[in-house]
Amino acid sequence: MNTIGKFALRVVVLAVIMYVVTRLVDGIDVIGNDQATLGSTGTYLWVALLFAVVNSVVGPVVRLLALPFVMATLGLFLLVINAALLGLTAALSDRFSVDGFVAALLGGFLIAVFSWIAELLLPLKVRG
Repeated sequence: MNTIGKFALRVVVLAVIMYVVTRLVDGIDVIGNDQATLGSTGTYLWVALLFAVVNSVVGPVVRLLALPFVMATLGLFLLVINAALLGLTAALSDRFSVDGFVAALLGGFLIAVFSWIAELLLPLKVRG
């Protein structure tokens, strides 16, 4: 599978993960647009694409700058970084909302765990 196909599969899997997380965590919501061409599915795909871009562009910079905190907390600070990236995604989109730090922390944790499971089951690595 080529790089674009893997990235598209990754976004689709992330959209499914976002759907599951919005059902499990109170305070994380995706406001679907039923009048759009793809309906609510398109909204989840948009939010997943936006989160993937934020995580790919901003994520490495934030992780590098926070490296001393990550080392001092033995990696637990990565949960805070994931929550911040989820909050940044919510700030960039009017169709995605995260209400509070606890919801962002839990949502970021679940997205990380479900993404890890998906990477074990599917060929999602874009670089390779």
